Amino acid sequence: MDKTYPDAAAALADIEDGATVLSGGFGLSGNPENCIQALHACGVQGLTVISNNCGTDHEGLGCLLQSRQIRKMISSYVGENKEFERQFLSGELEVELCPQGTLAERVRAGGAGIPAFFTPTGFGTKVAEGKETRNIGGKDCVLETALTGDYAIVKAWKGDKHGNLVYRMTSRNFNPMMATAGRITVAEVEELVEPGELDPDAIHTPGIFVQRIIQGADYKKPIEQRTTRSRG
Repeated sequence: MDKTYPDAAAALADIEDGATVLSGGFGLSGNPENCIQALHACGVQGLTVISNNCGTDHEGLGCLLQSRQIRKMISSYVGENKEFERQFLSGELEVELCPQGTLAERVRAGGAGIPAFFTPTGFGTKVAEGKETRNIGGKDCVLETALTGDYAIVKAWKGDKHGNLVYRMTSRNFNPMMATAGRITVAEVEELVEPGELDPDAIHTPGIFVQRIIQGADYKKPIEQRTTRSRG
């Protein structure tokens, strides 16, 4: 089945206000740049975004914060995004902070059809408030629920027209698990190839998890921070 769309705008044309969107990427590495810009351009409002963080002030998902398109963030890290911090502290943005490993497992569980799981991480802290707890094997644990979304937007290095994806180096990060947990997963790739051109043993995300795929364009691949020093 050919799952290709002409561009990110076409692949996300049916998104509605109030949708929940899972986004791959870690900092600015592996961000689905084309899909983020398409969301920004279409003006969709009231989004709940599940992502490790929210980019920087003007890069990555940060542009959606600047335009007030995000109602709630479920993430691990405020990081270098001053607008994220400002909206959070002022009460403009609803934020559910989640330990990074727990966030990854909540998304993985969602993709695997596991509704919830127990973890010792966060027990006895604000993270555990209002949640079921249990002692398992001598360890106090807290029940965490799975995360899924209406859409998942992910970025891969290569993909074929059937939606099979290959990630490159650290850009793999959260992308594989996000791809499994969206009702509609939109993948953008640097190189789109014909079915059969990818080595089956090299595929990270099978096409069964991907409903739409686009050939990405104009990647900036920004870096959050770069520190240099003179030689010698």
